Amino acid sequence: MTVEFQEMVSLFKKQLELCKLKQSETMAVLTSGEIRADYAKAFLTAASEIGANAFELKLPPAKQGASGSFGITPLTDNRVAVECLKKADLVIDLVLLLFSKEQLELQDAGVRILLVVEPFDVIKRMFPKESDKERVLYATQLLRNAKELRFTNKAGSDVTYQLGQYPILTEYGFADEPGRWDHLPSCFSAATSNDCGVDGVVVLDKGDIFFPFNRYFQDQVKLTIKGGFVTGIEGGFDAMLMRDYIESFNDPRAYAISHIGWGLNERAQWHSLAFDDQVFGMDGRAFYGNVLFSLGPNSELGGNNDTPCHLDLPMKNCTLYLDGKLIVKDGDIVIDEMKAAKPQLA
Repeated sequence: MTVEFQEMVSLFKKQLELCKLKQSETMAVLTSGEIRADYAKAFLTAASEIGANAFELKLPPAKQGASGSFGITPLTDNRVAVECLKKADLVIDLVLLLFSKEQLELQDAGVRILLVVEPFDVIKRMFPKESDKERVLYATQLLRNAKELRFTNKAGSDVTYQLGQYPILTEYGFADEPGRWDHLPSCFSAATSNDCGVDGVVVLDKGDIFFPFNRYFQDQVKLTIKGGFVTGIEGGFDAMLMRDYIESFNDPRAYAISHIGWGLNERAQWHSLAFDDQVFGMDGRAFYGNVLFSLGPNSELGGNNDTPCHLDLPMKNCTLYLDGKLIVKDGDIVIDEMKAAKPQLA
């Protein structure tokens, strides 16, 4: 084994331990083609070192949907493969099952699922800690108890969400309970609004992030929101790009407001896209103090909107309130239980 592969096996073994994989359990690695073949081999080796049963399920590539579509995966409508994965206790997802009905079916069957698609250097830098779980669960409880979320920024955003109809999304980087899905790495909590329960204006500013395009906004984009849907998109090139992308799905549900939350991972780097745009983007989604505003589906949290059009739009320097209580101020967490220790400058 190479030194890098040994390091990968060692780190993935720590991850499986965080996921509470036992000798008596079975782990499946879901793959397609040769993408992330080194990850698959390392996870299988790590599971063997723990003493658990393990196997790899390799499927043909997904049927092509619209560019950037979510929910269309190599597992789509493959009943034999779904039933096979149901026999596992933990599934390592290397193909991106997110927002698919098959992922929800596996979770309903009690299968733990861990998504792993980031480059290894990102996984190493952002690798989860037990303290991440504590902070994310604290944020989750705040969201669960809140009836209203409001966020603003100096560019002109002022939008209000009515909460309480749907459960809360928690991502702390490991899948340690039956039916739990998580993403390695991550560290944030998010909610989706009540049906038709979002109103206001969101102004995306220069430097905010435009997923799935993996780029920074170069100018301001103003979104007018009424009754939980975007009714106006104003601005220059970025606004034109957003309009054209959403329109390409020919689905009015693509204009719906999806989840809202804030990042808690102090090891994540806002500037990462400036070096490498070929990533899923957990740096951008989880960086400390961001407000993660998004459009599209809410099916992951129990809603009935499963549109394949999903935009995550992490925003810097926002201020966020729950029931009037200040949570994030100008991009900084103000609640002690969620603060992260910041490194001291030399």
